[in-house]
Amino acid sequence: METFDHILNGFAVCLQPTNLLFTFVGVLLGTIIGVLPGIGSAAGIALLLPATFGMDPTAALIMICGIFYGAKYGGSTAAVLIRTPGDASSVMTSLDGYEMARKGRAGAALAIAAIGSFIAGSMGVVALTVFAVPLSSAALKFGPAEYFMLLLFAMTCVSSLAGKSLGKGILSAGLGLMLATVGIDLQSGQQRYVMGIIELQDGVNFIIVSVGMFAVAQVLRGLESIYRGDAAQAMKINGPLWLTREEWRRSIGPVWRGGIIGFLIGILPGAGGTISAIMSYVTERRLSKNPESFGKGAIEGVAGPEAANNADTAGAMVPLLTLGVPGGSTTAVLLGAFIMFGLQPGPLLFQERPDLVWGIVDSMYIGNLILLILNLPLIALFTRLLYIPNGLLYPLILTISVIGAFAVNLSTFDLYIMLIFGLLGYVFEKLEIPIPPLLLSLVLGEMMEQSFRRALTISNGDATVFVGSQICVVLLIMSVISLLGPFGWSQLKRLRVFQSLLSSNRPSDKPEIGAGNAK
Repeated sequence: METFDHILNGFAVCLQPTNLLFTFVGVLLGTIIGVLPGIGSAAGIALLLPATFGMDPTAALIMICGIFYGAKYGGSTAAVLIRTPGDASSVMTSLDGYEMARKGRAGAALAIAAIGSFIAGSMGVVALTVFAVPLSSAALKFGPAEYFMLLLFAMTCVSSLAGKSLGKGILSAGLGLMLATVGIDLQSGQQRYVMGIIELQDGVNFIIVSVGMFAVAQVLRGLESIYRGDAAQAMKINGPLWLTREEWRRSIGPVWRGGIIGFLIGILPGAGGTISAIMSYVTERRLSKNPESFGKGAIEGVAGPEAANNADTAGAMVPLLTLGVPGGSTTAVLLGAFIMFGLQPGPLLFQERPDLVWGIVDSMYIGNLILLILNLPLIALFTRLLYIPNGLLYPLILTISVIGAFAVNLSTFDLYIMLIFGLLGYVFEKLEIPIPPLLLSLVLGEMMEQSFRRALTISNGDATVFVGSQICVVLLIMSVISLLGPFGWSQLKRLRVFQSLLSSNRPSDKPEIGAGNAK
């Protein structure tokens, strides 16, 4: 009952006119930051943090958290309309969202992105309210070995993203792992594969790669079409700007599953919305009766990842608020904001400042509702972007990409990297090499390596540490099933086809009609 009273008091705090205004300002700024590729919620909060000096801590932190989950909404808009992921976690959305836009269903893609984000975001906040303390203690059981096995399981999902050719998928994943090793080794401090270039000491940025391989490659393909004289005309919106009954039916399951996946992965430090979106996409593809439709405009490929990366924000708040442990770059900046106001997140904060903690948590309910109200009426306006002539659209995409890539590190070198990967993405499309395995490997590669080496360091080189706990064993079994599952399923289908051919060629015991007369 005491916790319930604190929750009600939190609503009284966040519904105060000043705090409500800053909730609106935060989610609006977050949406704008999410639309621009490369900036991201962490950089956006860091840029705006000095503006909160002198503000009331509750109002300031409510606004900053609004930027955090508001950026998730904005990231899907550019991903669907111009195939330029505004946020790293929107990469998976661009795969099917943009294809839906090409088929005239941009309105439906944006609608399910907004509605799925609202439902899953609300689910995440409810789970944050109810399970924060128990789940944070469970997350503490994950050591380096458990993290490595979790990331290994995520890597086995490459087989689901490999497309028609598993060999080309492995080639793409291998290149991603190679790129993940570029930079300074965090354990030894040695430079690896930097080739004397100072800018590569921090590694190859994921945002730069994704913007290049999606946005710049899209511009290059468009320019090629214009040069050959077969450029596509402006995409037309066919039918209503809303979901059909069939699209609703197909989206309900992915939204709920994405919400659960996103929240649980968000609790784990270092996982983040990108991994939760990938896991949701892979899950929906494997559960689908028509997995070949993914990447060609399947609405499940939009609903699941969008739900996952929004529920992830609530999950990421669990270790931050209950233990004072940031799970990623954005929550690390949030931790700095708390400390700046003289607050230390953790169990004592729930006792000393329950009004602040529950005011922030309850403001996430209100913020998600504001985002839904803010985004749904703008669907018709957003879809008008598809009618922009190619001569204006491609420079617009390139301009947004350059601004986003430059904003990551304020370095012109990143623009060259973006151009190189734009050319590589163009070549990949020509050779039908899938891009998602490269991005997945680039995201997970460094974390896998560090977790692997830390686990061996702790165990003095004993490899049995990777099967030393029940969590490791379960994840290992799941990895084996994930890796061998597609092969076993394909063999089973071949066996069924073979049996059906045998049954169809088997002579029938029944006499043919008219056989007696023929005799």
